[in-house]
Parts: sequence; structure tokens; C-alpha cells
Amino acid sequence: MSFDKAAEAITIHVTNLPGWERLRTLAAEADLDEATISEIIGTAAKFSADILEPFDKSADHVGCRVENGRVITAPGHKEAWQAFVEGGWPTLNASPEFGGSGLPFVIHSACEELFNRGSLSFGMLATPCRCASMLLDEHASDDIKNEWLPKFISGEWGATICISEGDAGSDVGRIRTMATPQEDGSWSISGEKMWISYGDHDLTSRIGHMVLARTPDAPPGTRGISLFLVPSDIDGAHNGTIVHRIEEKMGLHGSPTCNFGFEESKGYLIGQLHRGLPQLFTMIIGMRISVGSQGAALANAAADLGIAYAADRKQGGKPDAAPIAIARHKDVQRQLSNMAARAEVTRGLVLTTSILADLSKLEDDDAAKAQHSALMGWLLPITKNFCAESAFITSSEAIQVLGGAGYTTEWPAERYARDARVLAIYEGTTGMQAQDLLHRRLLKDEGKGLKAFLTVAQADIDAATDKEAAANLTQVIAELTQASEWLGGRTDTPADIDYAAVSYLNLASLAATGWVALRLSNLSGDALRDKMAARGRYWLRFIPGMAANEHRLIKAGAAILEADAITFEEA
Repeated sequence: MSFDKAAEAITIHVTNLPGWERLRTLAAEADLDEATISEIIGTAAKFSADILEPFDKSADHVGCRVENGRVITAPGHKEAWQAFVEGGWPTLNASPEFGGSGLPFVIHSACEELFNRGSLSFGMLATPCRCASMLLDEHASDDIKNEWLPKFISGEWGATICISEGDAGSDVGRIRTMATPQEDGSWSISGEKMWISYGDHDLTSRIGHMVLARTPDAPPGTRGISLFLVPSDIDGAHNGTIVHRIEEKMGLHGSPTCNFGFEESKGYLIGQLHRGLPQLFTMIIGMRISVGSQGAALANAAADLGIAYAADRKQGGKPDAAPIAIARHKDVQRQLSNMAARAEVTRGLVLTTSILADLSKLEDDDAAKAQHSALMGWLLPITKNFCAESAFITSSEAIQVLGGAGYTTEWPAERYARDARVLAIYEGTTGMQAQDLLHRRLLKDEGKGLKAFLTVAQADIDAATDKEAAANLTQVIAELTQASEWLGGRTDTPADIDYAAVSYLNLASLAATGWVALRLSNLSGDALRDKMAARGRYWLRFIPGMAANEHRLIKAGAAILEADAITFEEA
């Protein structure tokens, strides 16, 4: 599928989302008619095809380097970023008060998939800029907002998120970067950070680092962490930010991942002291949805590559006749169907979560707003993780379809797989998303998100015209409901709950994507809609068995680990 066809499919998804007509009413000033949406998304597709895709091929080979303490990006990166800025793409869903276009977040997500399809490395600078803008808009002082928001939103300045340290990855409470108060009201920041995407680069004139640090009198753990904005320079003078090295990575070679130091750098407190981590989640939530967009981009690119290759590659058939396209072989059809259906529901899942983010912000009916917010919160870890895992699964399957060709750099399948692998690691690993869904969203929130999901899913099941599709989703929903009830009764056996977390996340993901697939199954009217409907129906036939297996693993409990007393400690 070309970029143009991908844009057309994305537009169909957007205009058939649950709550789309309500969003058009709530955001009437955005003039969200189908022609306007199609034009915006189509223009994003053209930009990505013409500029980003060619750049990514080169950047993957050349990578970035450090010269005289500064990061130099790949040839063509500056020109691509400048074109992106001049096109107004960083401003899409940002506040008009600070120079944004004010479009709904779901329109940004639709375009973001296309940009990431062209170059995931490129998109990794735009994402923290946008999410840092959201963070400052909610928590910063007016002075900081007025100075930084217009620059972040326009793309003139860059942004980072600085959390991880050598001894503090997922265990954020152990960070040691120190913030010391100064007489002028600023803070002196000293410490080491790692895994910082675009920690330094030559694409923008200034960078604002969002840094988690500990103050001298801070309590231990995450309750003692505060959030600071640390500029790369102040009034043109370097601000003590030091690049130690660029990490040598499996993929994303066009994105410089920096090991980074702060040496008495001047910083400014954002929000409340010792509330850094909760405040930073304003930024992290946006970035997790963006990981979903990244996953949708790679999953769909990989699926389209496999389908196109299989239609063109001739192998097999009757020995006395011309060879046939490998797409005619049943095993290849199985692989292509799995890839295509997974990619389609991945795209739909991201866009569904994105429109819920819009509705939970814009809705003026309190009850509806609470419902949208609960459902968005339920889908957030599901979206982040399912899309991340799907990108790697689908890329791997594309390599398999291409065979030996897929293992070479002549084709992009291996690049998709290398780029995709990190998606299930950064912004919260699979295990962290599973713990979030099970402990926070199900057990500690009275299951509000699950109840909201079951309500909307059942309404769509009742209204479905395809009774087979509805019956398949009903079966998956039953597995999820029973597993949720079983886990709710095991709070006194935490080992069982922790063991079950990833299987529960997988089961909830099958239910969520089944809901998306049911919506797809209702499409009709032209060849593309019919194709999307077929993918939805296939997914719904495919997932009941997977759901039953995940349910079985959940009920197996921690005893399955203890049966043979396997140990993992060093002797």
C-alpha cells in the first residue's frame, strides 16, 4: 500500500471512530469535514514519502556522530527538519494561544503515523517537543510558558525527557541527579542521565531538557523527585550540559541517543517541589500514545511490504507451467492475513485512544467526560504495548515472507524490525504496562476503565450487523470478564497476580482490538473499505483461541513457576 493509500485508509478510520461526530461538535471551530481531514492527512503522506522516507534510508546507514562535544546529525536531517517546521507540522494540535493550529489530537496522531512510517528516527524529535509543550502548559509558570511554549510548538527549539540513570532505569525512585537551590530562585543541576533521545543535536538553536532530580532535603523514593527545565544555553552561554557519548544501537540510527551529564547547570523548577514524577506523566502519557503511532506505522509498512513482495515474487506451481506468485500459496496467505489484520487493528487502536483523549478534554457533559477519561486510561497501556509488540511481530513476519531477501539491507524489512524492537522497552516496558493495567487500572480503580470498555463494546456488539463477528468478540469479552473476576478475588495472593499481569494485558489487548475489528467489519462501499472490513473479520476469527489461551495462563498462577523450582540467582 502506497503512502497515498495509507492516508486514505487512515482517513476512513478517523471518520468512523466512536465519538467522531461528537468531536466535530465540540471542536466546531476546527471545521472537521471529511474533505479537510483528507487533505491534511494526504499532505502529511506526501511529505513523508517525498522527504522522510528517502532521508531514513540514508540516516540508517550513516547515523550520527560527536564532534568537539556536539552531536552532528546525518546529512539531510537539517533540511528535513526545516521543511517539517516550515510546513507547520509541529503545531497541529498545539494551543493557538502559543502559535498552535488547535486541531484535535486524533488528527495529529493520524499524521504522526505517516511521519513515523517515513522515518521513525525523525519523528523522535517532534514527539518530546509536543509532549513538553503539554507539560509546561499544565504545570509551568506564566513566564516559562511565554518563553518556551511558542518555541517548542513551532519547532524552533527542541526538547528532551531526562529520567534514566545508570542505577535508576525503571526504578525511578533511585535517581541521584541533584538539584541545589540558588539565591536567584533557580536551581543548580548536577548528575548523569542516559538513554536521552536527541540529548544534543544540530537541528534547533536551543534545547530544553525536562529533568527529574532530587533536592537536598527530599524524602527517599519517587516522593522525593522534582521536575526541572534545564536549558542547553542561557543568553547564548553554554549551560553545563555535556554529551559523553552516543549509544551504539540496534536501530533508530538517525536518532542520537545520548549519555548525558549536567555539571552545575542552571535549571528552573516546574510545578510543585517533590511532585516531579506525577507532573512528568502529563508528558509521558502523550509519549506513550506516540509509541502506539510508531508501532502502527511500522506494522502497516511491514505488512504492505510483505503483501507487495508476495504479489510480485514468482515461485512454485506446476512444473510444466510458469511459476506463480507466492501470494497464492496458502502458508504465505496465512502469514499475509495475520500481518494485514494485526496492522489494521493496531492503527485503529491508536486512533481510538487518541480521540478519547480529545473527548476527555473537550466534553462538557461531566458524566460523559468521566466515561471517556476512564476508557482512555484503560486503553493507554494496552495501546502502548500492543502496538509496540505488533510492530516487531509484523516486521519479523515480513522478513519471513521475503525470505533471504528480507534478511538483507536491500529491503527495508530488517530495518523495520531493528527500529521496532525498542518500542516495547522505552516509555515503559511490557511488564510495566502490564502492572499498570492490572494493579492501577483494574484493582485500585474499582475497574472503572474496564466497566467503561465493557459498556461500549457491548453496545457495539448489540448493534452489529455481522453476527459472526459479534459472536467472536462476545467470546473474547467473556474470557476477559472471567479473568478479571478471578484476579479480583486473588488480592491475597500477590504472586498469582504478578505472574498473570502480562497475560492479562495480552487478553485485554485482544478484547480492545476485537472491538476495533468489529467496527471495521461494518465498513463497505468501495474496494478499500471492503478490504478493511475483511481484515477486521479475520482478526475476530483469529483471536478467540488466543484469548482462551491467555485466560488459561492467568489461572495457572505463580504455581507454574514453582513447580520445578527453577532459580535465577547466580551460584
